[in-house]
Amino acid sequence: MKLLTNLDDWLAHCEQLHGKTIDMGLERVRTVAQRLGLAFSCPVITVAGTNGKGSTCAMLEAILLEAGYRTGVYTSPHLVHFEERCRLRGEIVSAASLPPLFEAVERARLQ
Repeated sequence: MKLLTNLDDWLAHCEQLHGKTIDMGLERVRTVAQRLGLAFSCPVITVAGTNGKGSTCAMLEAILLEAGYRTGVYTSPHLVHFEERCRLRGEIVSAASLPPLFEAVERARLQ
């Protein structure tokens, strides 16, 4: 496998991983989450629908931050840069912080 050192390399790699454009199942995600030991012991709000998801998430995030909660938001798609999809405590994550996380997911995916 090619050495993947930055976010652009990882995104290009991820685009080639799955043969289907859309796979409605969650089994692959569930398997990786289990292998990584991911579990939430906090409330999770899922926002779905056709319109207004980004605005709804932004409003919920602002309300919860003001109330003193620690928030994490993932939205898709992004407007300009991939890292806009991920916010922790109201701040967009840095592109440099994502490659080690992609690497951990890839290791779990290949187990």
